[in-house]
Amino acid sequence: MLFSYNWLQTFFNKKLPKPEKLAELLTMHSFEVENIEKKGKDWVLDIDILSNRGHDCLSHIGVAREIGAVVNSKFQIPNPKQIPNPKSQTKDFIKIEVKDKNLCPRYTAMVIDNVKVESSPKWMRERLEICGLRPINNIVDATNYVMLETGQPLHAFDLDKVSGAQNQKSKIKNQNYKLKIKNIIVRKAMKGEKIVSLDDEKYQLDTDILVIADQKEPLALAGIKGGKKAEIDKSTKTIVLESANFDMKTVRKARQKLGLQTDASLRFEHQPDPNLTLLAINRVAELIQEIAGGKTAKGVVDFYPEKPPSFRKKRGVKLDLDYVERLLGIKISKKEIIKILQSLEFEVFHVSGSMFHVGVPTFRQDISIPEDLIEEIGRIYGYQKIPAVLPLSSLIPPKRNDEIFWQDMTKNILKEIGFTEVYNYSFISPNQLSTFNSRFSETIEVENPVSIEQKYLRPSLIPNLLKNVKENLKNFDEIKIFEFGKIFKRGKERKMLGGVITGSFYELKGVIDSLLQGLGISNIWYDEYKSTPEQSNINIWHSKKCAEIKIDNTEIGFLGEIHPKIIKELGIKARPVVFDLDFEKLAKFTSEEQEYQPISVYPAAVRDLAILVPLDVKVVEILNKINSAGAKLVQDVDLFDIYEGEELPDGKKNLAFHIIYQSKEKTLSSKEIDKVHQKIINILEKDPEWEVRK
Repeated sequence: MLFSYNWLQTFFNKKLPKPEKLAELLTMHSFEVENIEKKGKDWVLDIDILSNRGHDCLSHIGVAREIGAVVNSKFQIPNPKQIPNPKSQTKDFIKIEVKDKNLCPRYTAMVIDNVKVESSPKWMRERLEICGLRPINNIVDATNYVMLETGQPLHAFDLDKVSGAQNQKSKIKNQNYKLKIKNIIVRKAMKGEKIVSLDDEKYQLDTDILVIADQKEPLALAGIKGGKKAEIDKSTKTIVLESANFDMKTVRKARQKLGLQTDASLRFEHQPDPNLTLLAINRVAELIQEIAGGKTAKGVVDFYPEKPPSFRKKRGVKLDLDYVERLLGIKISKKEIIKILQSLEFEVFHVSGSMFHVGVPTFRQDISIPEDLIEEIGRIYGYQKIPAVLPLSSLIPPKRNDEIFWQDMTKNILKEIGFTEVYNYSFISPNQLSTFNSRFSETIEVENPVSIEQKYLRPSLIPNLLKNVKENLKNFDEIKIFEFGKIFKRGKERKMLGGVITGSFYELKGVIDSLLQGLGISNIWYDEYKSTPEQSNINIWHSKKCAEIKIDNTEIGFLGEIHPKIIKELGIKARPVVFDLDFEKLAKFTSEEQEYQPISVYPAAVRDLAILVPLDVKVVEILNKINSAGAKLVQDVDLFDIYEGEELPDGKKNLAFHIIYQSKEKTLSSKEIDKVHQKIINILEKDPEWEVRK
C-alpha cells in the first residue's frame, strides 16, 4: 500500500524523522516498509499492511497513529469544518431505506447543492497520483482523497439523476412550497438485474449481491463500485454523499462473483470501524466546499440502528502488569506501559494492585484478549530491547510407548531378513471383496467413497498385499514385503501384521520363527488350520499348505499359500506365501529378556534321511519323532525336499531331511552318530506305512 510522506506529516506539529529513518522505525515496530521512492517534493512509502490491521491502517490516519506511538509524537486528526446552508436540510432531499441492517450496519448521507465540477487542485492530484489513483474531477477526487486519508470509502451521486420522488411540504419556516424527496434504497439485487459501472462495464446481478438503488434500478454495487446512471459529470449541480458500512463477507462474495476488486472493496473486506462514516463524510464535505464551492444541507441522514457500546465499559480487557513481565521476559515500568497504550488511543483505568482495565477503541477490532495488548506493548517498546535469554528447563525423557517400541522392533527384524515395508490405503474395491468371498454383513461400506476402488474398509491386509505382489512381479522376480495396519469389521478394529513372499511355505515358516524369537517368544508351535466361526466364509488358504500360528494355546495368526483359484482370479503369475498375524495379541507375549546359550566348540555332522509316507502325514509328526529319538545330540532338522511323482507308489510322498548332530561336551565319533541315526530310523519304521529309503 502506497503512502505519502508529506501527507503523513500533516498529522503532526513537529517534524517527522527522515523517510529512510521513518521506514526503519515502522519496520521495527509496526509494518515492513518494502520500498521508499522520491517523487517531486514528496516521498512514497510502500508499506506492507498486515491483514489483521486492514480495518484501521489502510489509511494515512491509521499509519500516522502508529508513527505517533513509535516516535513519541502527539498525533492529531484534523477537525472537519463546513458551513451548512440554514435554508435547506438533508432530509428535505433524500430518504434512506436499508432493507437488512446486518448487511448494512450504518448508512450516512449528506447533500451539497450548487457545486461546480471541474479539475481538482494540483496538490490533491499529486497526492492521489503518488498513492496510485487517477484524478477524475474535484468531486470524485475528494471522495478518493478522504478514503485514502481515513480508510472509509465514500461515493457521490448526482441527485438529479436519481429516479423517483415523494412530494412533501417543506418544514422550513416561511417556506410553503412542496419538496421532491428521493428514495435511496440499500437492498439485495433482483435476479437478472443489470448495472453498467462507471468504467462502462456491464454486470449481470443476482440475489447474493448488495446494491444501492433508487426506486427503479441499481445506482451502485455496494462497497465495490458506482454505476453509470448517477455519475458525476460537468453538468452536476447537486450531489448526495454516501458514507456507509457494509458487511465484509457480503462484499467479498460479490467481488469474487463479479471478478471486480477495487480500493473500496479492499477496505470493506477488512470491516472498517462504523464510527468512521460520520468523520469521513464531514471531512469530504469540507473539501468539496473548499475546491468545488456549493452549500451543504443542514444535518445528515444517518441510519445507525445498533450503535456499539461505549468502548470504555463494554469493550474492555483486563491487563495484569505482572503477566506482561512474565510473557515478555522483561520488566517495563507501569508508567511506560500506560504511556504506550494511551499513545495508541487505548484508555487505561487502574483497578487494584497490578491489575488494570483497558478500554479498546472501536477501530481496533483485532484486540480482544490480554495477549493482544501485551503484543502492542512489546512491539512499541521494541523487541530489540528485550534481551535474549536461554530458557532453563528439565529434560524429562518421554514414557516409552510399548506398542510403538515392539512395532519398531518387528520392522527392524523383518528388514534385516530382507523384507520391505509397504503402505496401502485402508480400503478395498467391490472386485477384491468378491474375490475373497468376504461376508458383506461384516464388511463396512464407506458412505461417501472417494472412488469405487475405495468403497469398503479393508477386513484384511491380504487383498492389498497380493495386489502389491501382482504389480511388483512386473519388475522383480523375488518379492518380500510386509505391512502394519488396521483392519475393520463391524464392531471390531484390530492392528495386524501381514507379509508375503514369492518363495516356499517352509521359507516363510523360518521367517516367522526368526521374528518371534527376536521378539523374545520361544513357545511357538504350528497347528493344523481350522477355520474359525469368524472365517467360515473366508476360505482363502490352500487346504494342504497352511497352518495356524500359536503361542502356548493362543492362536495369533495364520501362515500358508493362498488358494489357487484366488491366485488365478487375481492374475498373479506366482504362488505367494502369506502370513497374517494379530499384532495386538502378539505384543502381549513379547519380552526383552533373551536366553543365550553358548555355541558348541565341537564340530557338527550332517546326515540325510529320506522317508516315504502317506500323503496325509504332516511334517511335524516326523520332526517330533526325529527330535525325540535323537535326544540331546540332534541340534537341528531341516526339511529340504518334498516329492510327489509317478515313480512313487500311489498315495505316497517322499520327504528328505538334513539332520545335524552335535555335542556340547565332545567330538562325536562316526559310530556314535551311526548309532543315534539308526535309532531314529527304527522309530520311524515302527509305523508300517512309513518307509525310510536307503
